[in-house]
Formats: sequence, C-alpha cells, structure tokens
Amino acid sequence: MQHLIRSPQAFVALAHDVVMAAISFVVALYLRLGGVDFAEYATRLLPSSLPVFVACCALVFAAMGLYRGIWRYASLNDVIAIVKATAIAILIFVPLQFLLTRLEDLPRSQIVINWLVLVALLTGPRVAYRILRDRRLDYVLKRDRGRSIPVLLYGAGDEAELFIRALARQPTTPYEAVGILARKDTRVGRRIHGVDVYGTDDEMAEVAAKLQRRGKRPRRLIVTIPDIDGERLRALFERADALGMTVARVPRATDFREGTTDNIELRPIAIEDLLGRPQTVLDRPAMQALCAGKRVLVTGAGGSIGSELVRQISDFGPARLALLDSSEYQLYEIDLELSRRHAALPRAALLADVRDARRINALVAAEQPEIVFHAAALKHVPMVEAHPDEGVLTNAIGTRIVADAAVKHGVASMVVISTDKAVNPTSVMGASKRLAEQYCQALDLAEAKKPSAGTHFVIVRFGNVLGSTGSVVPLFQRQLAEGGPLTVTHPEVDRFFMTVREAVELVLMASAVGTGDRRFSGKVFVLDMGQPVKIVELARQMIRLAGKTPERDIKIAFTGLRPGEKLREELLHQQEDLVPTGAKSILLASPRTSDVKLLARAFDDMERHARAGATAEALALLKHLVPEYRPTANGAADESATAN
Repeated sequence: MQHLIRSPQAFVALAHDVVMAAISFVVALYLRLGGVDFAEYATRLLPSSLPVFVACCALVFAAMGLYRGIWRYASLNDVIAIVKATAIAILIFVPLQFLLTRLEDLPRSQIVINWLVLVALLTGPRVAYRILRDRRLDYVLKRDRGRSIPVLLYGAGDEAELFIRALARQPTTPYEAVGILARKDTRVGRRIHGVDVYGTDDEMAEVAAKLQRRGKRPRRLIVTIPDIDGERLRALFERADALGMTVARVPRATDFREGTTDNIELRPIAIEDLLGRPQTVLDRPAMQALCAGKRVLVTGAGGSIGSELVRQISDFGPARLALLDSSEYQLYEIDLELSRRHAALPRAALLADVRDARRINALVAAEQPEIVFHAAALKHVPMVEAHPDEGVLTNAIGTRIVADAAVKHGVASMVVISTDKAVNPTSVMGASKRLAEQYCQALDLAEAKKPSAGTHFVIVRFGNVLGSTGSVVPLFQRQLAEGGPLTVTHPEVDRFFMTVREAVELVLMASAVGTGDRRFSGKVFVLDMGQPVKIVELARQMIRLAGKTPERDIKIAFTGLRPGEKLREELLHQQEDLVPTGAKSILLASPRTSDVKLLARAFDDMERHARAGATAEALALLKHLVPEYRPTANGAADESATAN
C-alpha cells in the first residue's frame, strides 16, 4: 500500500489490471457461448462469479507486484510475470467458486479461455506502449539474466533501463543488477525489467542490508544519471564507501543506443565529478560573438589554461589563431592538435618569450590580433620562490611587455589570466601576479580616457585548476601508482578548484561580458569557485576512487607548508568591493589602482634589478608596490597575514 500511495502511476496500473480482469471474464464467457445463450448465462453467472474473480485478481496482482513494472520499459520479464499472476489468480478462483456455487453455471472451457484473454489484455497495452515509445519490437523480447557481481543502480530512468537491457543481451558481462535507488520517491516500489526500485539514495544503507539478507549484497554502486551534480555525487560516494561499495558510471547512453558497447565497461568516477559545484549555464552566443571572425593571439598556448583556450576559441571560428609559447615541445603539441581539430583554420605557431620586448612587438605587429589572451606565466609557487627574479620577469614584466605591445599596435582587447594567489600574497608568484593585475588595471583606465577607443583590458582571477601541470592531482596520481604515501603539506590546507574546461569557459564568458564595456574599466573579474576543498580530503577521495582504503592501503603523510605557501587561498581582498556583472558565477572586484606612469617607472627599475640579478633590490621594490605582500619562509605566517 505504501508503494501505491507513493506512486500514482502504480495505482493507475493496478486499477487498469483490475478493470482488464473484469472485461476478460465477460469476453471469455462470450467467446465460449457465442451470441445465442450469452445473455441468459450472463444474467445468472455474472452477479455471483464476476466479483469473486475480480477480487482474486486484484489480491494476486497486488501481492505479486504486477503494478510495479514501468510500462515504458516493458519487456519479456513483465510478460512472464503476467502469465504467472493470471494463472495463480485463476487457480485460486476455481476452488473458491466451487465452494460457493459448485461451478454449476460456469462452463469449464471458459476458465482456459479467460486465462488466455486476460494475459492478452494485460500484456497488449504494455507492449503497445513500449513499441510506440521506442518504435522497436526487439527491446520487448529481451529478458534479464543473472550475473556474478551484484551491483546497485542509482537512477530509475532511461539510462538504468538501457544498462539493464544491455546486461540481458550480453551473456558474458560480469554484472548483475540486484536493485535500484531512485532520485525521486515516486518510482520507489516500481520495477524495471524485473529489477526492483527499493528506495531513494537516502535509504542506501537499508537497501544494502535488505539485499544482503537475500544473499545479494551489492559490491558496486553504478550511477546511471548523466547530469548529477557534484555535491550529490560526493554524498553518494561517501555513503557507498561506508558500505564497502565502489562507485562507477554507466557508459554513455549513445553507446547503448547505437550498439557500440560489445562489452560493458563501466566508467570510473573522475575526481572533478566530486567538486560539489553545479555546472554554470553560459551564454554561448556571446562567447561565439567574442571570437568568431576575429584574429586571436594566445600567449602560453602550450600550458594547461592556454591549450584549453586554444581548443575552445578554435571551435568558435576565429579568422586566424596565433599560438605563442616559449616551450618548443608544448607549442609543437598544441599546434599539432589544432591541425587535426580544425585543419582549415589559418594559424601560426610562434616560438617566443614574453620577456623579450623586441620579439613580442614584432610578432604582435605582424599578426595584428584583435584579441590577445595572456596565459603565459610561471605558476609553481616553490619554484618561483627559489627563482624570484625569473618569476618577476615573466609574471610582471612579461605581462607589461605584452600589454604595451597590445596598446602600441591597436589590439582591441587583452584578457589577462590571474590567480587567487594574488590576493594577500605570501609568495613571489602571487605578488608578481598582483603586480601584473595592477599594471593592466592602470593601463585600462588610461586607455578608457582616450578620445578614440583604446585597448580594453579584462583581468580574470580564479583558483587552482584540476589536473594542470604541477598541480596536486597529477602528483597524487603518481604517488598512487607507486603505492603511496600521498604527501599533503598540512592537515588544514585547502584550495579552490575547478576543471580546466570550466575555468576557460568562464574566462571566455567574463571576456564577453567585459570586452567593450567601459563600466568595468580598472576592475578584476573573479570566477565563482564554489567552496574550498581540503587537500587531505581530496587525497582520501582519490585513494577511494582507486578502490583502496585511506591509511590502511595507502598512507597520507604531512610534510609541512613549503616556502611561499598559504593555508587558505582567497579570491577577494578585504578592501575589494564587489560589483555585480549580471553573469552567473562571474563577480567583479574593485581593487585599488595606481597611476600608469608611476607604475611604468617602477617597472623599469624592477626589470633592471631582476635582469641584473639584484634579487634583494627587486624584492624590496615588489614589497613596496604590493604592500599586502607578506613573504614567508615556510607558510607559518599565513594566518597572521591573511586573517582579519
């Protein structure tokens, strides 16, 4: 009764079956007697026998859960269940009717006819509905068969049905679907191809215990919902892990529909799926308009962000795409990929260093880009801390060189990729990126005052990118492959994370919002990174994703904060005011600005010191220009530097 109350569809299905039982009794009697004696027999027989037959059918159908099958997924399993239920109902009806009436008015052959008619009336609508939905008959003829590895499915929709049907048609697959968890409770108590929907995800422990008592303890949870958000997936992952189940995804639905999965290979849960942040809905037409038909230059084109920028920009149909990088190999790789991705797209691979003003000016003059995406930077905090002159020259001076070239050669827009480490920096890397922000802010304000349209600078700030070169995820993957331990600097250290694809999409969206709108001059676009993730939790999740248990199979070792590292990163300074942009997941900060001429003179001095190897002088000037910069030897001063 709980199932019937919870699901109106199930109640309708049971009502349909009971009505069909009544109709079948009358039809069977007519078929047995014909039109001659039907009226006479019906008058005597129906009042005494029809209610008893309908009651027997209703009780049997409800007890056997005939209503639980979902019609849109009707298959041979449902037909077999109908045959069994109708046979049992008639076997109960006949002796009961004998006790009541001695079967005096009931023709014996009518019982057999009634069984056949009832099977047809119950099966026909289900099969017809399925055929109308799928335009195919072969789906109905499939029957599920047992498999050796019991699995619990999450999701009671099309993907679950496709997966169960794929199991049935592949006798060598090692999985057996023993139960389903639904996202909504309206499908709890229903059945798909003979597999019961036992409960919702909140009831996972109870469902697993019930299946264990039946000797079918699930060993894996298979997520069939394609659009599940990270927060819910993370909760599922934790519950399944507590019950000793690994987690996987089903293959893509298109593989099932096209028959391309000869053997079912489950997809692992990727670490980025567990971030806990829903995918942002973006304005694709605005992003397309930003790049379509434009001449575009990307610096740092071979890096993690730069290469993804190249991929996504190339899909929007630019007139020409120039790739600039100082790494010969990385430039070769992205140029080769682009040649395969868009062979007809005019492009240029430019080997150059953003610190070389003569070379950068010559290339910008030759390419005449309308938009420059500046992603070139040194980003590894301890490495830059060990080589501060190089960090200053690349991150600050290099950005200035590219920005000045953009202004000199009439580039319409320059998009500067920044980092959360520029907020209250404790490292040379963060301070040099903040200095780059300051220069582009000042230059943007100066360009806005020109009578004719000058270069518009769009500064975009965000946190860590999962899987980027030098980041923690590839490090953990290598350490997992070696058997551990996974090294974490501090138990409390956390970071903002997003996938490289999402980061670049939001960069392009911020660029589309900011380009050409002088209301945003001198501002910094800040991407909404969601909630910070503790690195130790990230390590534990990666160990579990590898099918192992943290601390038992793989150890986690704490090594202490490295030079320049902070316990917690920030996306906004305390004194930065937020201004709405109108675009979801994109905020706007208003940090302090400086006069571009004063900054230019300070940059000249800093460049002279850094190129001469006068590190102390260069760092002293860096501290003066970025007063919130609080250098640390081992990160211990982080809390005092950033807490307010």
